[in-house]
Amino acid sequence: MLVADLHFEKGSSYLQKGLYIPPYDTRSTLSMLEGVTGRLKPRRIVCLGDSFHDTAAGERIEPTDLERIRRLGEMVDVFWLTGNHDPRLPQGLGGRVAAELALGPLNLRHLPRSSLSSELEIAGHLHPVASISRRGRRLTSRSFVANDQRLIMPAFGAYTGGLDVWAPEISSLFVEGRFTAWMIGRAAVYGFSSRHLD
Repeated sequence: MLVADLHFEKGSSYLQKGLYIPPYDTRSTLSMLEGVTGRLKPRRIVCLGDSFHDTAAGERIEPTDLERIRRLGEMVDVFWLTGNHDPRLPQGLGGRVAAELALGPLNLRHLPRSSLSSELEIAGHLHPVASISRRGRRLTSRSFVANDQRLIMPAFGAYTGGLDVWAPEISSLFVEGRFTAWMIGRAAVYGFSSRHLD
């Protein structure tokens, strides 16, 4: 199972900067992660970087939340890939830490490469969201963005924002801006060609 951009302790980071938002994002994100893990029962979880919002997150995280993370690592094999927000991960998480993980021709990483030759890539970092208009309504949701060579994962964290798939940071990764956005709905994931997106 792959997840990207959990951003544990983003709320407590904002509190330190004087932005008063409820600092419960880690608990909420963990509950979602535990729920998905319980349903899918994966043998391995790969976290594609920015699992923690900053390198001091391990000092702010509640001990009970850290213990939940450790327990998850006892149930399944967890790989923590480093990201731009968390080049160093907190001690005592369990699991294994790496910059990238190669599975044959498939490379799992945090930052997508600007160009790919023959390799395949799954990356995070960009928090894609897509929008589509139907019957006079505009719908926007977190989305997977993919072509036959690359997949950009949506952010999993409770407090993570999103970047529109038409932003150059995302659309330029796909030849001529051609891709499929897999929009996450309440009960299913819906695929739309880029030519149908707002």
